[in-house]
Amino acid sequence: MRFHFVQAAALVSMLTAGSLSPAMAAEAGFLEKIRRHTILTSTVPDNGDQNPYAIVVAPVSSGTIRKNDILVSNFNNAGNLQGLGTTIVDYNPTAKKLTQFAQIPRNLAKCPGGIGLGTAMTMLKSGWVIIGSAPSTDGTAATKGPGCLIVLNPQGQVADVWAGPDIDAPWGNMAVIDHGATASLFVSNVGFGIGAENDSEPTDKATVLRIDLTIADGKPPMVARKTVIGSGFAAQGDKDVFLVGPTGLALGSDGTLYVSDAIGNRIMAIPDAATRSDSAGTGREVTKDGLFRRPLAMTTAPNGHLLVTNGLNGQVVEVDPVSGTQIYARWIDANKAQTPPGSGDLFGIAMTPDGDGFYFVEDEVNMLVLAR
Repeated sequence: MRFHFVQAAALVSMLTAGSLSPAMAAEAGFLEKIRRHTILTSTVPDNGDQNPYAIVVAPVSSGTIRKNDILVSNFNNAGNLQGLGTTIVDYNPTAKKLTQFAQIPRNLAKCPGGIGLGTAMTMLKSGWVIIGSAPSTDGTAATKGPGCLIVLNPQGQVADVWAGPDIDAPWGNMAVIDHGATASLFVSNVGFGIGAENDSEPTDKATVLRIDLTIADGKPPMVARKTVIGSGFAAQGDKDVFLVGPTGLALGSDGTLYVSDAIGNRIMAIPDAATRSDSAGTGREVTKDGLFRRPLAMTTAPNGHLLVTNGLNGQVVEVDPVSGTQIYARWIDANKAQTPPGSGDLFGIAMTPDGDGFYFVEDEVNMLVLAR
């Protein structure tokens, strides 16, 4: 099945609105090289968990994980209730085999509210896997707990739990700076002010947190410091997708952290993300509206452009973060069972190891897909 450009129709509307010039429209992009997508595997493990969210490509071989394996988290349980998924699956692209990497106890001590494995996940060069929990007890944001970040060893066993007043529904797909013995994680927290008293009204309390780690040989990562580097982002509970807030996090070569502000329908930039000691607020606006339909997961292509999945249709949008140009939108999920096609289906995205394509999940059918 081939992708189809939405460039023609979308650019007409953008040119009419004056948000994209013909010169900008002609800019070459990464997405024009993508020709097909291939379904790799179902992401449903034996316990029936559904709703794949995070995607991480393993940087090393360690424990049960082989280098270049694809780890995928499940946010829903077998009953399709949000915020109750407890599993991470591991797909080996060479063997074309899916295995269960981890199943975390639903009522994990030290994790307030329990387990609902979301989009915040990474694997470090030292082999440790870190994943966020944004839990619920009944599948709605009304019973959302603060959650936590969970450290797993390379065999999928819980080694540590991080929680506290600066962690509440860790949500955004993590950006990472990893030097081996030290690392910095960037994760958004969207749960502040959302719960039984307010499960649908927007707040302006979502944050971006940097967590600086030290990692001794054979020991779990230790938190050296935590710094809120972004704040004031909008977030809210949602009956269809549980939470809406800043989701995509991607680092630029100059140390800028790009954040997809879903409710603001825009991409924001936080400068000096690795070194700053204070909050930049919501940062600088890079680009807004245009081809975006609730921008969610985000990754960086080899050309330095951002690839951003839409939450309200089945498209991925390519953005030049330097100029702010939205170059292309491309259908990667045109499922007409949703309106618009693919709406609510796209959550995780990650580049292939050689940078010639990307992995994504089709949430509505619980599938891992390769676009190349």
